[in-house]
Amino acid sequence: PSAPPPRALGPPPQGSVGAAPRAEARPSAACPEPGECSVSADTVLAPLRAALDACRATVQKQVCNDIGRRLTVLEDAWAQGKLSAPVRKRMGLLVQELQQQHWDAADEIHRSLMVDHVNEVSQWMVGVKRLIAETRHLPTGE
Repeated sequence: PSAPPPRALGPPPQGSVGAAPRAEARPSAACPEPGECSVSADTVLAPLRAALDACRATVQKQVCNDIGRRLTVLEDAWAQGKLSAPVRKRMGLLVQELQQQHWDAADEIHRSLMVDHVNEVSQWMVGVKRLIAETRHLPTGE
């Protein structure tokens, strides 16, 4: 018995589990940095639509139209408040990665959204995935 007895764990960290629902009701309380959770629809949709426009010269019209329809579904869901804060926040991150041409990172965020929030994103995420793929294959120099 040369080993000291195991130390007891201290008290639980401040802030109980029950605080989470209240924090979601007031996003400002849940987000320490201003603007972190309040990603606007335009912040996400404008770059996606710009990427779609950039693809129009090289991608089949039918494919572009399908992506456009799915972006409209995303826009409608956003406007109707059907997207949770985590989905909005991750879409903001996805768009940032897309703009910086970090294709793998954008793909990874897409995958995590499909796994964690499939019911929320399945209607339109296929279009975002296709847009990532098509944008990745655009000729460089644009």
